[in-house]
Amino acid sequence: GLLFCTEHPFGHLIDTLQSEQYEERRYFNPQKLSDVRYEKLPFCMRVLLESTIRKCDGFYIKTDDVSSILDWQKQQNQAEIAFSPARVLLQDFTGIPAMVDLAAMRDALAKQGVDPNLVNPRCPTDLIVDHSLQIDYSKCAIQGPPSTMDESHGATVRSPACRPSPRGSSSSGSHCAGQRPGHRGGCTKASCSDAPSGRSAAVQIENTPLLCPFHLQPVSEPDTMIRNQEMELIRNKERLQFFKWCSKTFKNINVVPPDINTVHQLNLEYLCQVVQEGEGFIYPDSVVGTDSHTTMINGLGILGWGVGGIESEAVMLGQPVSLTLPQVVGCKLVGTINPLATSIDTVLGITKHLRQAGIGGKFVEFFGPGVQQLSAPDRTTIANMCPEYNATVSFFPVDDITLQHFKHTSTDHTLVVLEDYLKSIKLFRSYGDQSEEPQYSEVIEMNLSSIVPHVSGPKRPQDRVAVTCMKEDFINCLNEKVGFKGFHISKEKQATQVPFLHEGAEYNLAHGSVVIAAVISCTNNCNPSVMLAAGLLAKKAVEAGLMVKPYIRTSLVPGSGTVTHYLNTSGVLPYLRKLGFEVVGYGCATCVGNTAPLPESVVEAIKQGDLVACGVLSGNRHLEGRLCDCIRANYLASPPLVMAYAIAGTVSINLETEPLGVNSEGKDVYLRDIWPSKEEVNHTEENIVIASMFKELRSRMEKGSTFWNSLESAESALFPWDPKSTYIRCPSFFSKLSKEVCTPQSIEGAYPLLFLGDKVTTDHISPAGSIARVSAAAKYLQSKRLTPREFNSYGARRGNDAVMTRGTFASIKLQNRLIGKTGPKTLHIPSGQMLDVFEAAERYQRDGVPLIILAGKEYGSGSSRDWAAKGPYLLGVRAVIAESFEKIHRNHLVGMGIAPLQFLPGQNADSLELCGKERFTINIPQELIPRQQLITSTGKSFSVMALFENDMDVAFFRHGGILKYVARSLYSL
Repeated sequence: GLLFCTEHPFGHLIDTLQSEQYEERRYFNPQKLSDVRYEKLPFCMRVLLESTIRKCDGFYIKTDDVSSILDWQKQQNQAEIAFSPARVLLQDFTGIPAMVDLAAMRDALAKQGVDPNLVNPRCPTDLIVDHSLQIDYSKCAIQGPPSTMDESHGATVRSPACRPSPRGSSSSGSHCAGQRPGHRGGCTKASCSDAPSGRSAAVQIENTPLLCPFHLQPVSEPDTMIRNQEMELIRNKERLQFFKWCSKTFKNINVVPPDINTVHQLNLEYLCQVVQEGEGFIYPDSVVGTDSHTTMINGLGILGWGVGGIESEAVMLGQPVSLTLPQVVGCKLVGTINPLATSIDTVLGITKHLRQAGIGGKFVEFFGPGVQQLSAPDRTTIANMCPEYNATVSFFPVDDITLQHFKHTSTDHTLVVLEDYLKSIKLFRSYGDQSEEPQYSEVIEMNLSSIVPHVSGPKRPQDRVAVTCMKEDFINCLNEKVGFKGFHISKEKQATQVPFLHEGAEYNLAHGSVVIAAVISCTNNCNPSVMLAAGLLAKKAVEAGLMVKPYIRTSLVPGSGTVTHYLNTSGVLPYLRKLGFEVVGYGCATCVGNTAPLPESVVEAIKQGDLVACGVLSGNRHLEGRLCDCIRANYLASPPLVMAYAIAGTVSINLETEPLGVNSEGKDVYLRDIWPSKEEVNHTEENIVIASMFKELRSRMEKGSTFWNSLESAESALFPWDPKSTYIRCPSFFSKLSKEVCTPQSIEGAYPLLFLGDKVTTDHISPAGSIARVSAAAKYLQSKRLTPREFNSYGARRGNDAVMTRGTFASIKLQNRLIGKTGPKTLHIPSGQMLDVFEAAERYQRDGVPLIILAGKEYGSGSSRDWAAKGPYLLGVRAVIAESFEKIHRNHLVGMGIAPLQFLPGQNADSLELCGKERFTINIPQELIPRQQLITSTGKSFSVMALFENDMDVAFFRHGGILKYVARSLYSL
């Protein structure tokens, strides 16, 4: 441990922080190196340097790593270093497979006589249960006559006016959805007066009886959020029991139960410390997380990025992160922000600027006078968008504004230590002092006054549209050929309007009609200004007599009780509710396809008119088909603009010149009439966003939840796997684990499982969203006697490798050149049959045939997902040959023992005249080295580059992946 530093190679750098205000602290002081290069390093590189000095052990981290960072100007993009972050952050969707793998590793080691208690996270780990929420109920405020008791059912009859729309039903007639935990009664009749004719009012979720939602105990307030949370707990009970076992069994892990907060918000409000303390030292906080938006934390001066589940497991078990010293781009902000531009406009403006600058894979560090205009929430929102402009991190060094933010979360005593320490090692930034400016790889400048309000869409986040040009742009999208922006609607059909009935009233749908409007959590809940702006706009809209049409699926999923707190305290929550934006729960919902089904009449109208219906949401993901199959256009917008377009009911509107609607007096109401001023928003924020919010969060963290606290779990070192469980299953990654390392084997006679094009994202590869009823995963679940109602989502079943393997490449948007059309199918080449991807892979495995994947540029782009590598591994894929790879996904492939092979420059499948039906032999030498060219033959030979970047990559591949590498390392303990 670091307490015994007499033999530490940098023990002479140990210094003591002393003050009358606190007890002395020890720390490693890089300034004692007396190296002039230190003060020229970007601040983010200084964080890396301190960690490398402190963790230098001569094995994982060497003194050469310290020298390389000091010589960063010459070594960037060349030297490989190892970095040990201060902590690991997991969210439940990616966290559960990591924890299942650790539980399986315990089993594997125990079978070979090794103490299973040795398998524990060695790096402090936080697991946040936040991604399992589905929206079963929306717009469910109590209306109509009082409830009455129905003696035949022994429960309270709800007013039929309150009609939830349960997820998973293909028919608007199926309304049975939820039961309160602990309620053992049940609507057991074949039908009930409130259920549709001929439908059973009782359903089952994993042997748990559910009440018809019209027969629930009464509550005194609108209970949409409560019911959605209760459904989450019932639906995910097995997973939660497993998490509870993890919290009791594994050391060095903190499990945060559901209904507390989302992972990123909790990271910002509770977990981050800026300065950590442990092993007798203080040191800068840093984190790697199983989510690409872990980068949000860089807005508070904490270095962090997403690595996905596979790498995080290695870090949890004591392995450092290997990375090439990055280029660091200095982004200089100048000018004054337009008072009409929201924080999201600023974020999207900077995002566009950085995307055009071509900074993929680089670190970004902000400086210049404009930085001081950005609040701490603004900075975290900008840092959150890293995946959208393809940077690794966007770092804002700690300054006075950061300290002001931490006054809400830290004691004065802690802040003094923090400030003194950061100043002592020159990690505190004064943006007004140009003498502090480090040297960057390059500098790009942005004038903040150039930013105007925008939305992004209709299919990609990079396609930004000025709000003033929205109507014109949407019409152009209708005219353009089908592509990234076009829908190719003929001129004569562009004026189509389809009348339909909803709740007894007639409405019309047209091209551009908004049918989903959602304020969601992943981008905005950390930034009070935009959420308050939405609330204030809702207040002004209601007071002006405007409403949202009732058929539009509206939802407010802030992801943080803190947001609900200040929306409620500021008095805007009732107005949001009146517009249909009632808080329906916390966690990822609409953005991952968990919206309740649209009303059947709306779906029929869209299909009848072949309409380009729209969704508008305040997140950062809106890929086509992700929200709903029948919605073809999706736009990202700031929360107040989501409200505005929901009120207008269409995106085909010029908000500057056309009214949002007409009030009861027949007067036109324009956006400018209800748009809150920046001063109004700031005044509300200053008076609402106070320390009490953070105190409330700490109180909730300490109390937990009643359901979680009462949840039972096993008391054992080994997890008691239930063979009947369809949620938690012991994976087969360790089934052939041996103490000896096998030499790499060449891949002989492999067939391509898939022949893919450019920009295949992890959304195409990894199982996500709902489980289609005709999918291979559905067939498996049905074989376990589950009904479609009980399928849940792929995310919730990430702890079951049988489901996840069958869901790999199951995207309806997958374009496989072997079959020439979109869908989760492929060609079984020997037989010529078209099969589900899983069925084809299963047949190849039975015949002992290895598999590869052929792909184009940017294979594996998008959110980091470990199952995008685990799934192909279990399908039998040995290698992926592509023109280029997204870096995190390349790391994941290596981590699972799959070879990432790159066509040589100027070559691809087409130039080599590959049809995808050849048999491939890839010669892998026993003495494999990083970035070695390998010979591939298909009857004719060509070379590919093996993208093993360093010796650690080669070691992982030789062992068959990170998991087996780590397991073998425990044999000697």
